[in-house]
Amino acid sequence: MAISLIISGTVLIFIFMGFGILCLRYSLNKKQADQEWSAHVPEKLSNFGSIESLTILPLIDWYAVKETLIGECGVSWLIQADRNNILLDTGANMKKQDPSPLLRNMKTLNIDLKEVQHLFISHPHMDHVGGIASQKARTVKLSTDDTDLSRMTLYTSTPMTHPSAKVVLIDKPRVLMPGVASEGPISRSLFGMGMIREQALVVNVTGKGLVLIAGCGHQGVEKIFERAEAVFDEPIFGFVGGLHYPVTESRMKMMGLPVQKLLGTGKLPWQKITRDEVKESIAFLKSKNLGLISISAHDSCDWTLDRFRKEFKGIYKELKVGLPITI
Repeated sequence: MAISLIISGTVLIFIFMGFGILCLRYSLNKKQADQEWSAHVPEKLSNFGSIESLTILPLIDWYAVKETLIGECGVSWLIQADRNNILLDTGANMKKQDPSPLLRNMKTLNIDLKEVQHLFISHPHMDHVGGIASQKARTVKLSTDDTDLSRMTLYTSTPMTHPSAKVVLIDKPRVLMPGVASEGPISRSLFGMGMIREQALVVNVTGKGLVLIAGCGHQGVEKIFERAEAVFDEPIFGFVGGLHYPVTESRMKMMGLPVQKLLGTGKLPWQKITRDEVKESIAFLKSKNLGLISISAHDSCDWTLDRFRKEFKGIYKELKVGLPITI
């Protein structure tokens, strides 16, 4: 009995020590991220061009527009900017299927991978790079095998490798092609997940302005907009993507735990995302007088989506697999 109590007590001590280390790591990373943000003065990118037509076609997200398409807790959207086809992230492939849900949805939607020239990774989390194995290996996959991406340029916000794609590390705001840019990585401390550096895609549409496209929105909507306003001269027309507001529900669960409500919030696990925070972000976005809002269900709950629909009636677009958003 005494031995069992000693073992149990030792285990509890190690658990508390581990949790304390995670809290300390989070705090140190948060301080570093705050210092980086305060110290960094991004260079202005002027006259980086524009495009005539932009279509965002979700290939992987939580909801799909019809039953023949597969929804999952991951992100992959095809960005068609004039003649440039950009794949933003590659989904999660949680069941390690081959072909993956991404490749099957592409086939259903008649999307030819050979016509995609660019792969833009918002950040290297498992639900954006094709699974946990890809995240651990610091690479990206479209399915379980190594798909030939030799025709593609891979833009990453943190060091990654790929056996066939040309890898370009983005460490600051940068024009990728005429009318399309990365606003550069923005750091944020995530409990249990370390420091994340996420980049958003920026597309300048002639006669409209900038469309900001964010994979998860770990940076925070205010910083995404502040960075864009600091880097570009053009007005911001719209925002499409994730904002990570799992207020009432978590799409991703592991061992029954609501992962998105506990991790990836930029807070400690017991500090939840609140309804008031969503309302504050909505008020912030309303102040920008945008012409387009579309929020991903990947990392936001139905309460959040419904709130955005009501508050942005007339300019809100549904973000579902197979449903194009055209500007």
